[in-house]
This record gives sequence, structure tokens and C-alpha cells, in this order.
Amino acid sequence: MSLAVLHSRARDGINAPLVTVEVHIANGLPALSIVGLPEMAVRESKDRVRGAILNSQFEFPTRRITINLAPADLPKEGGRFDLPIALGILAASGQIPQQECSGYEFAGELALSGTLRPIKGVLPIALAVRAEGRSLIVPTENGAEASLVDGIITYTADHLLQVCEHLIQGQQLPTASHTTTCMGHGHKLDLADVRGQSQAKRALEVTAAGAHSMLMIGPPGSGKSMLASRLPGILPSMTEGEALESAAVLSISERGFDFNDWKMRPFRQPHHTASGVALVGGGGNPRPGEISLAHQGVMFLDELPEFDRRVLEVLREPMESGSITISRAARQAEFPARFQLITAMNPCSCGHLGDSGGQSCSCTSEQVSRYRQRISGPLLDRIDIHIEVPRVAPQQLQHTAVNSGEESKSVRNRVEAARDIQLQRGGVPNSALSSREVEQFCRLDTASMQLVHRAMEQLGLSARAYHRILKLARTIADLDQSEQINSSHLGEAIGYRRLDRS
Repeated sequence: MSLAVLHSRARDGINAPLVTVEVHIANGLPALSIVGLPEMAVRESKDRVRGAILNSQFEFPTRRITINLAPADLPKEGGRFDLPIALGILAASGQIPQQECSGYEFAGELALSGTLRPIKGVLPIALAVRAEGRSLIVPTENGAEASLVDGIITYTADHLLQVCEHLIQGQQLPTASHTTTCMGHGHKLDLADVRGQSQAKRALEVTAAGAHSMLMIGPPGSGKSMLASRLPGILPSMTEGEALESAAVLSISERGFDFNDWKMRPFRQPHHTASGVALVGGGGNPRPGEISLAHQGVMFLDELPEFDRRVLEVLREPMESGSITISRAARQAEFPARFQLITAMNPCSCGHLGDSGGQSCSCTSEQVSRYRQRISGPLLDRIDIHIEVPRVAPQQLQHTAVNSGEESKSVRNRVEAARDIQLQRGGVPNSALSSREVEQFCRLDTASMQLVHRAMEQLGLSARAYHRILKLARTIADLDQSEQINSSHLGEAIGYRRLDRS
């Protein structure tokens, strides 16, 4: 039979759409053409495939070979189609049985010797193959990553010959497996290392419990970066679905998925010189940016006013929607971007405004105003918690058992208990509650209602800030295991809106 049909997967954002590899061999002058919107790396696969087939002691047909990658309007990229193209040529020429290929999907790049090389984006492929009910054959180096997806049989191979023997003689390829004891809290940075800063630690706990965003304001060396780096260690453990979402984004990125990061909350810290494209993603062939790489984790922006203002503005929509859509002339890709934004800044340009224990501030009021105006009001309005992080007294820096802080493990236990309450009540963390759910779950008594009304009048709060205060109060009440939001919860929530006050 001169026609063979196999299945593989392309890449479209975080998805892996099905690609049908059709190989037809006809009489005519020897030629090989690939159609179906292949990019340069795919067009070059004909040379890799020819070398791999010949060096594996198979016959390369000296006839006219046409390879169609369907659907024709979906761009195809990378070397992932080398393996299915080679097998399609062998099946169409009768050197391997075609019927044995129908129950599998194939992905892998071929060396000229026939050796299989790893590819990027295997995890989305495995998720898509599981939905189709087929088995998957990938290079050995991709096996551990693909095995993270349950409910699918994944075979691994080092060479084209091994795949052919599996299809011809039924010699079973090894199945992919992984060995890991990582349960998502292998973070070496512990909250107990932070001396003093009891208020900031409390705010960090509230942030973790409700998946809120936070801005820390304080002089240099007060511990803002140290606090932010310890947030992943007190966040709730990742569920299987959250871990797969996060790993799938990393799998298609330039960095690739590191198996040691399985079920570890991402922590991204882009430099303040990063561009808008670096944060949200982009390119002719859209790739995920920092906000997507931080999906289900934390993105920390240090020295917030030093970022370009236009760069910061691109964060506003993803913070609300939890996703980012990148549109180009020929392509559109959507990436998940549900992250916790943690930011830090100095109180002024020199960094010593209000620093009673350090140097005196040399900035004028106009300089302070210009420095803070680098951050737009709408962006600040979307950050739930604004707190001051003052300089730590020398006495608190001494490493003694008396002033040793609470360990991350005990804080995480309270955070997980509060998060469980939120998920049972509304199915989402408090920060993701809709306006209707805020009215339903954040009801106030008369005294609390009067308190929040006074705060709105005196501080000039927007409707968004009002709802964020109610969500914060709901999180604080959940940490206290309280069904009702009382005045103390609401007062603490209002106190976290530092920049709403002069």
C-alpha cells in the first residue's frame, strides 16, 4: 500500500492539536515534498529522515514521496514530526505494518544516525493523547515528563530501529516512569530566617491564604526580598491539576520543564529592565512570558518604580482575568496567567524617607511625589495589600531561640486550613471571588458596615478597593476560623491599604 496515515501533535499555545501525517508514495522522478504549512525546521526534516532511514539499514524509496501534515492551516514547527514522517515512509513502502501504527501517536526528533533526540512540549502532548485514548511513543529523555500524566501508556525509545522492532515484531518498548518524593514543599527558604517584621509576616500569611497580591514599602535592607522569596514555602500544596498546568507552561518554554520542580510553586523575579513582551509573552510564534511561567505561583517585582510604566500597565488585565491572549497577524495564542503578584519599592528615590533608624532622607516632596507617580493609580488599586516594612532593630537581628520566628510549616498549616474553607464555600480563593460572590460571602454587620463606609469617605476608595477590602477581611476571618466578618477583621484589612492614605 502506497499510502500511510499516522498521528502526531503540533503546538498551539499551551495546547497540542492533532496532526495527521499522511505519506503517499507514487511513481515518478525521485522527490520528497512536505505540505501543510511547515516551518523551516519541519521542511528540513526530509534530510534528517533520509539519513536516519538509510543508517538504520532500511531502504529509502527512490520514488515521488508526498507528505501532508493536516490540517493544512495549522502552522507546524520543530523537529517533533521527524519520527512520524520516517515511520510513515516505512509504512507506505511496506517495510513496517501500517495497521500496527493506528493505536499510537508519535513525537520525536531524529539524528542522521537514527537516534531519537528529545523535544519540548511533551507534557501538553501527553495530556492531549490521554483524551484520545491512544498510546504515545517519545524519546527516552522525554519519558519521565510524559509519565506525569496518569491514564496513558507512554513508551520510550532511543533509536528508530527500536520503534520499528516494536511495531514489526511486537518487542515491547520500555514504558515511561518517574521516581519522585517531591511533594511541593522542598523550598529551602524558611520564614523562620526572617528576624522581626511581625506585621509583614502576618500580611504574608494573609496573602498566601487568600491568594492576594501585595506591595511592600521600606528602606533598603529591611527584608522585602527576603520575605517575598519565602512566600512559596507557605502556599498550599499544589493539586495534581495545578501542577500539570504549571508544568505544561514550563514544558513549552525556552527553559523547558525541570523534573525537580514537579509540584513546586514557581517563583519568578524578572529584572526591572524587562520589556512588556518579556512579561506577557509574544514573538512571531507566541511563547509564554514571565506571568505565564509564574502560573500557580509567585511573580516578584523588586524595585517596582524602576520598571517602565508601560510595562507595568500590561499586568492589569491578566491580574483580573488569570490568562493572557497574544494576538499576531497570522496566529493567536492564549496562555494561563493566574499568579500572585508581590512587589517591593523604596519609600523615595534615596530610600530613607521615614527611616528613623538609618540615614536621613535627602529627597524633596516633589521628588518623592514623582518617584511614587511612576506607578499608576489603577495598578495600585489592583494590589490588595500595601504594607510598610521598616528597618529591623539591631537587637532583633541576633540569632537566639527567643527571637527565632515561626517556621514556614506551621504557617502553611494555617494557610491550608483557611484555603480549604474558601474552596468548600465558593470553589475559588477569596481573591478570585466575583462581585456577586462578595455580596454573598462577605456580609457585614451594622458596626462593620459603618466602619467601611467611613473608610471609603475618608480615604476616597474606589469600588474595586472596597471589594478588595471585603475579600481581605473574609480571608482574615477564615484564618480565625470565623464564619462572620467582624470589626477587627475589617479594621485589619483597611490597615493593609497603606497607599490609600497620605
